[in-house]
Amino acid sequence: MTDPARSPASASSTAPVPQPFVKGHGTQNDFVVLPDPAARIDLNADLVRTLCDRRRGLGADGVLRVARAGALIAQGVLTALPDGVAADDWFMDYRNGDGSIAEMCGNGVRVFAHYCRVAGLVDTDRFDVGTRAGSRPVTVHAVDESAADVSVEMGTVALGSQSVATIADRRYGGTAVDVGNPHLACIVDGLTPAALADLDLGGGVALDDGLFPHGANVEIVTPLQPSDDGDVDFHGHMRVVERGVGETRSCGTGLVAAAAAALAGLDRRAGTVAITVPGGDVSIAVGDRTAVLRGPSRLVARGDLVPGWA
Repeated sequence: MTDPARSPASASSTAPVPQPFVKGHGTQNDFVVLPDPAARIDLNADLVRTLCDRRRGLGADGVLRVARAGALIAQGVLTALPDGVAADDWFMDYRNGDGSIAEMCGNGVRVFAHYCRVAGLVDTDRFDVGTRAGSRPVTVHAVDESAADVSVEMGTVALGSQSVATIADRRYGGTAVDVGNPHLACIVDGLTPAALADLDLGGGVALDDGLFPHGANVEIVTPLQPSDDGDVDFHGHMRVVERGVGETRSCGTGLVAAAAAALAGLDRRAGTVAITVPGGDVSIAVGDRTAVLRGPSRLVARGDLVPGWA
Protein backbone atom coordinates (compact mmCIF):
# COMPACT_ATOMS: atom_id res chain seq x y z
CA MET A 1 0.00 0.00 0.00
CA THR A 2 1.14 3.54 -0.74
CA ASP A 3 3.18 5.12 2.07
CA PRO A 4 0.86 7.72 3.65
CA ALA A 5 3.80 9.58 5.16
CA ARG A 6 5.23 10.70 1.82
CA SER A 7 5.13 14.43 1.23
CA PRO A 8 2.40 15.56 -1.17
CA ALA A 9 3.26 17.32 -4.39
CA SER A 10 2.09 20.68 -3.03
CA ALA A 11 4.39 20.55 0.01
CA SER A 12 7.40 22.86 0.09
CA SER A 13 10.51 20.96 -1.06
CA THR A 14 13.48 21.33 -3.35
CA ALA A 15 11.84 19.13 -5.97
CA PRO A 16 8.20 18.18 -6.59
CA VAL A 17 7.17 14.85 -5.10
CA PRO A 18 4.41 12.78 -6.73
CA GLN A 19 1.17 12.70 -4.73
CA PRO A 20 0.04 9.14 -3.91
CA PHE A 21 -3.57 8.16 -4.41
CA VAL A 22 -5.82 5.12 -4.06
CA LYS A 23 -9.01 4.48 -6.02
CA GLY A 24 -11.86 2.66 -4.29
CA HIS A 25 -15.60 2.25 -4.18
CA GLY A 26 -18.43 1.20 -1.90
CA THR A 27 -21.18 -0.52 -3.93
CA GLN A 28 -19.81 1.36 -6.97
CA ASN A 29 -20.02 4.80 -5.35
CA ASP A 30 -16.40 5.61 -6.18
CA PHE A 31 -13.74 7.82 -4.64
CA VAL A 32 -10.20 9.07 -5.02
CA VAL A 33 -8.43 8.60 -1.67
CA LEU A 34 -5.65 11.15 -1.01
CA PRO A 35 -3.28 10.35 1.88
CA ASP A 36 -2.37 13.75 3.36
CA PRO A 37 -1.72 13.33 7.13
CA ALA A 38 -0.48 16.90 7.66
CA ALA A 39 -3.22 18.43 5.45
CA ARG A 40 -0.73 20.13 3.14
CA ILE A 41 -2.69 19.76 -0.09
CA ASP A 42 -4.67 22.83 -1.18
CA LEU A 43 -7.81 20.81 -1.84
CA ASN A 44 -9.67 23.55 -3.64
CA ALA A 45 -12.83 23.07 -5.69
CA ASP A 46 -11.02 23.24 -9.05
CA LEU A 47 -8.58 20.53 -8.00
CA VAL A 48 -11.39 18.28 -6.78
CA ARG A 49 -13.42 18.76 -9.96
CA THR A 50 -10.40 17.90 -12.10
CA LEU A 51 -9.56 14.81 -10.04
CA CYS A 52 -13.14 13.57 -10.29
CA ASP A 53 -13.49 14.29 -14.00
CA ARG A 54 -13.61 10.97 -15.86
CA ARG A 55 -11.66 12.38 -18.81
CA ARG A 56 -9.30 15.02 -17.37
CA GLY A 57 -8.59 13.28 -14.08
CA LEU A 58 -8.91 9.93 -12.36
CA GLY A 59 -12.70 9.90 -12.33
CA ALA A 60 -14.81 9.56 -9.16
CA ASP A 61 -17.99 10.64 -7.40
CA GLY A 62 -15.88 12.33 -4.71
CA VAL A 63 -12.54 12.76 -2.97
CA LEU A 64 -11.59 11.42 0.47
CA ARG A 65 -8.62 13.22 2.00
CA VAL A 66 -6.99 11.16 4.80
CA ALA A 67 -5.67 13.62 7.39
CA ARG A 68 -5.33 14.04 11.11
CA ALA A 69 -8.16 16.15 12.49
CA GLY A 70 -5.69 18.37 14.33
CA ALA A 71 -3.76 19.02 11.13
CA LEU A 72 -6.95 20.17 9.40
CA ILE A 73 -7.49 22.60 12.26
CA ALA A 74 -3.91 23.87 12.01
CA GLN A 75 -4.25 24.41 8.26
CA GLY A 76 -7.58 26.22 8.60
CA VAL A 77 -9.59 23.54 6.78
CA LEU A 78 -11.66 23.02 9.94
CA THR A 79 -12.47 25.82 12.35
CA ALA A 80 -13.27 23.46 15.23
CA LEU A 81 -13.31 19.75 15.98
CA PRO A 82 -16.76 18.23 15.32
CA ASP A 83 -18.60 16.42 18.12
CA GLY A 84 -16.66 13.46 19.48
CA VAL A 85 -13.65 13.96 17.19
CA ALA A 86 -10.18 14.10 18.78
CA ALA A 87 -7.22 15.92 17.28
CA ASP A 88 -5.35 12.63 16.71
CA ASP A 89 -8.27 10.94 14.94
CA TRP A 90 -8.03 10.17 11.25
CA PHE A 91 -10.49 12.51 9.58
CA MET A 92 -12.40 11.91 6.34
CA ASP A 93 -12.26 15.29 4.60
CA TYR A 94 -14.92 14.53 2.00
CA ARG A 95 -15.57 16.55 -1.15
CA ASN A 96 -18.31 16.00 -3.71
CA GLY A 97 -17.36 15.64 -7.35
CA ASP A 98 -18.29 19.29 -8.04
CA GLY A 99 -15.80 20.44 -5.41
CA SER A 100 -18.33 21.24 -2.70
CA ILE A 101 -17.83 20.08 0.87
CA ALA A 102 -20.15 17.43 2.30
CA GLU A 103 -20.71 16.60 5.94
CA MET A 104 -20.81 12.85 5.63
CA CYS A 105 -20.69 9.91 3.20
CA GLY A 106 -21.63 6.41 4.37
CA ASN A 107 -20.02 4.58 1.44
CA GLY A 108 -17.00 6.85 1.72
CA VAL A 109 -16.51 6.00 5.40
CA ARG A 110 -16.34 2.29 4.56
CA VAL A 111 -13.71 2.91 1.88
CA PHE A 112 -11.86 5.30 4.21
CA ALA A 113 -11.83 2.70 7.01
CA HIS A 114 -10.67 0.00 4.59
CA TYR A 115 -7.79 2.21 3.45
CA CYS A 116 -6.76 3.13 7.01
CA ARG A 117 -6.70 -0.54 8.00
CA VAL A 118 -4.63 -1.88 5.10
CA ALA A 119 -2.30 1.15 5.05
CA GLY A 120 -1.39 0.50 8.69
CA LEU A 121 -2.76 3.81 9.96
CA VAL A 122 -4.73 1.82 12.55
CA ASP A 123 -3.98 -1.60 14.02
CA THR A 124 -7.39 -2.57 15.34
CA ASP A 125 -10.60 -3.59 13.59
CA ARG A 126 -12.71 -1.11 15.53
CA PHE A 127 -11.84 2.58 15.56
CA ASP A 128 -13.33 6.05 15.16
CA VAL A 129 -13.35 8.05 11.94
CA GLY A 130 -13.72 11.81 12.17
CA THR A 131 -16.24 13.51 9.85
CA ARG A 132 -17.87 16.91 9.68
CA ALA A 133 -21.02 15.23 11.02
CA GLY A 134 -19.09 14.02 14.07
CA SER A 135 -17.23 10.88 15.08
CA ARG A 136 -18.28 7.68 13.32
CA PRO A 137 -17.24 4.37 14.96
CA VAL A 138 -16.43 1.70 12.39
CA THR A 139 -15.90 -2.05 12.58
CA VAL A 140 -13.90 -3.89 9.93
CA HIS A 141 -15.34 -7.41 9.95
CA ALA A 142 -13.10 -8.79 7.20
CA VAL A 143 -10.31 -7.20 5.20
CA ASP A 144 -7.58 -7.76 2.65
CA GLU A 145 -5.76 -5.49 0.21
CA SER A 146 -8.68 -5.31 -2.21
CA ALA A 147 -11.88 -6.14 -0.30
CA ALA A 148 -13.43 -5.39 3.08
CA ASP A 149 -16.71 -5.81 4.93
CA VAL A 150 -17.29 -2.74 7.09
CA SER A 151 -20.06 -1.48 9.34
CA VAL A 152 -20.45 2.15 10.37
CA GLU A 153 -22.41 3.58 13.26
CA MET A 154 -24.15 6.42 11.46
CA GLY A 155 -25.41 8.40 14.44
CA THR A 156 -28.89 9.76 15.03
CA VAL A 157 -31.35 9.67 12.14
CA ALA A 158 -33.81 12.57 12.36
CA LEU A 159 -37.05 12.38 10.38
CA GLY A 160 -38.47 15.76 9.39
CA SER A 161 -41.35 17.19 7.43
CA GLN A 162 -42.87 16.11 4.14
CA SER A 163 -41.69 17.74 0.94
CA VAL A 164 -41.52 17.24 -2.82
CA ALA A 165 -38.70 16.81 -5.33
CA THR A 166 -39.16 17.36 -9.06
CA ILE A 167 -36.94 15.27 -11.33
CA ALA A 168 -37.40 15.22 -15.13
CA ASP A 169 -40.83 16.91 -14.73
CA ARG A 170 -42.10 14.24 -12.34
CA ARG A 171 -42.92 15.07 -8.72
CA TYR A 172 -41.93 12.75 -5.90
CA GLY A 173 -43.28 13.18 -2.39
CA GLY A 174 -40.98 12.24 0.44
CA THR A 175 -39.75 12.71 3.99
CA ALA A 176 -36.88 15.01 4.90
CA VAL A 177 -34.23 13.05 6.79
CA ASP A 178 -31.07 14.30 8.50
CA VAL A 179 -28.26 11.72 8.68
CA GLY A 180 -25.60 14.33 9.34
CA ASN A 181 -26.36 15.56 5.82
CA PRO A 182 -29.76 16.36 4.25
CA HIS A 183 -31.97 13.92 2.33
CA LEU A 184 -35.43 13.63 0.86
CA ALA A 185 -36.41 9.95 0.95
CA CYS A 186 -39.29 9.27 -1.43
CA ILE A 187 -41.07 5.94 -0.93
CA VAL A 188 -43.22 5.59 -4.06
CA ASP A 189 -46.40 3.56 -3.64
CA GLY A 190 -46.72 0.74 -6.16
CA LEU A 191 -43.22 1.25 -7.57
CA THR A 192 -41.66 -2.04 -8.67
CA PRO A 193 -37.93 -2.69 -9.05
CA ALA A 194 -38.37 -2.87 -12.85
CA ALA A 195 -40.25 0.44 -12.96
CA LEU A 196 -37.63 2.02 -10.69
CA ALA A 197 -34.89 0.98 -13.11
CA ASP A 198 -36.76 2.65 -15.99
CA LEU A 199 -37.21 6.05 -14.31
CA ASP A 200 -35.53 9.11 -15.85
CA LEU A 201 -33.52 10.69 -13.03
CA GLY A 202 -31.44 13.00 -15.23
CA GLY A 203 -31.68 16.73 -15.79
CA GLY A 204 -31.31 17.98 -12.24
CA VAL A 205 -33.45 18.12 -9.11
CA ALA A 206 -35.77 20.91 -7.92
CA LEU A 207 -36.33 21.07 -4.15
CA ASP A 208 -37.93 23.38 -1.60
CA ASP A 209 -35.14 25.92 -1.03
CA GLY A 210 -36.64 26.90 2.31
CA LEU A 211 -36.38 23.37 3.65
CA PHE A 212 -33.13 22.52 1.83
CA PRO A 213 -31.14 25.77 1.51
CA HIS A 214 -27.96 23.87 0.66
CA GLY A 215 -29.61 21.17 -1.45
CA ALA A 216 -30.15 17.53 -0.55
CA ASN A 217 -29.70 13.99 -1.78
CA VAL A 218 -32.92 12.51 -3.14
CA GLU A 219 -33.71 8.81 -2.81
CA ILE A 220 -36.40 7.09 -4.90
CA VAL A 221 -37.39 3.88 -3.11
CA THR A 222 -39.77 0.97 -3.67
CA PRO A 223 -42.09 0.06 -0.79
CA LEU A 224 -40.49 -2.39 1.61
CA GLN A 225 -41.35 -6.07 1.31
CA PRO A 226 -40.98 -8.71 4.03
CA SER A 227 -37.65 -10.51 3.71
CA ASP A 228 -37.05 -14.23 3.46
CA ASP A 229 -33.60 -13.70 4.98
CA GLY A 230 -33.71 -14.34 8.71
CA ASP A 231 -31.07 -11.66 9.33
CA VAL A 232 -33.21 -8.80 7.98
CA ASP A 233 -36.84 -7.80 8.37
CA PHE A 234 -37.49 -6.14 5.01
CA HIS A 235 -36.03 -5.67 1.56
CA GLY A 236 -36.30 -2.75 -0.89
CA HIS A 237 -34.73 -1.17 -3.96
CA MET A 238 -33.39 2.36 -4.34
CA ARG A 239 -31.87 4.84 -6.78
CA VAL A 240 -30.35 8.13 -5.66
CA VAL A 241 -29.48 11.55 -7.03
CA GLU A 242 -26.73 13.17 -4.95
CA ARG A 243 -26.27 16.92 -4.63
CA GLY A 244 -23.11 18.05 -6.33
CA VAL A 245 -22.77 14.79 -8.26
CA GLY A 246 -26.00 13.66 -9.98
CA GLU A 247 -27.18 10.07 -9.96
CA THR A 248 -24.71 7.67 -8.38
CA ARG A 249 -24.68 3.90 -8.13
CA SER A 250 -25.10 4.07 -4.36
CA CYS A 251 -25.23 6.49 -1.42
CA GLY A 252 -24.54 5.28 2.13
CA THR A 253 -26.28 8.06 4.02
CA GLY A 254 -29.12 7.86 1.50
CA LEU A 255 -29.55 4.17 2.23
CA VAL A 256 -29.90 4.95 5.93
CA ALA A 257 -32.35 7.78 5.21
CA ALA A 258 -34.40 5.53 2.95
CA ALA A 259 -34.51 2.68 5.47
CA ALA A 260 -35.59 4.97 8.32
CA ALA A 261 -38.27 6.70 6.24
CA ALA A 262 -39.60 3.43 4.83
CA LEU A 263 -39.80 1.86 8.28
CA ALA A 264 -41.61 4.95 9.60
CA GLY A 265 -44.13 4.51 6.79
CA LEU A 266 -44.86 1.09 8.27
CA ASP A 267 -45.22 2.66 11.76
CA ARG A 268 -41.94 1.10 12.86
CA ARG A 269 -39.18 3.00 14.63
CA ALA A 270 -36.65 0.19 14.35
CA GLY A 271 -35.81 -2.74 12.13
CA THR A 272 -33.24 -4.20 9.79
CA VAL A 273 -33.55 -3.49 6.09
CA ALA A 274 -31.61 -4.85 3.10
CA ILE A 275 -31.60 -2.45 0.16
CA THR A 276 -30.47 -3.13 -3.38
CA VAL A 277 -28.98 -0.23 -5.32
CA PRO A 278 -27.51 -0.34 -8.84
CA GLY A 279 -24.08 -0.87 -7.28
CA GLY A 280 -24.95 -3.78 -5.01
CA ASP A 281 -26.55 -4.66 -1.67
CA VAL A 282 -26.17 -3.29 1.85
CA SER A 283 -27.95 -3.71 5.17
CA ILE A 284 -29.13 -1.04 7.57
CA ALA A 285 -30.08 -1.68 11.18
CA VAL A 286 -32.22 1.23 12.39
CA GLY A 287 -32.59 1.63 16.16
CA ASP A 288 -34.04 4.19 18.53
CA ARG A 289 -30.73 6.02 19.00
CA THR A 290 -28.63 5.23 15.94
CA ALA A 291 -28.41 3.32 12.68
CA VAL A 292 -25.69 0.94 11.54
CA LEU A 293 -24.79 0.65 7.86
CA ARG A 294 -22.96 -2.49 6.76
CA GLY A 295 -21.59 -3.24 3.32
CA PRO A 296 -18.57 -3.86 1.13
CA SER A 297 -15.56 -1.75 0.21
CA ARG A 298 -13.23 -2.35 -2.70
CA LEU A 299 -9.81 -0.81 -3.31
CA VAL A 300 -9.04 -1.16 -7.00
CA ALA A 301 -5.90 0.84 -7.81
CA ARG A 302 -3.06 2.85 -6.32
CA GLY A 303 -0.44 5.08 -7.85
CA ASP A 304 0.95 8.60 -8.03
CA LEU A 305 -0.30 11.86 -9.44
CA VAL A 306 2.70 13.19 -11.35
CA PRO A 307 3.87 16.74 -10.54
CA GLY A 308 2.05 19.26 -12.72
CA TRP A 309 -0.75 16.83 -13.56
CA ALA A 310 -3.48 19.41 -12.95
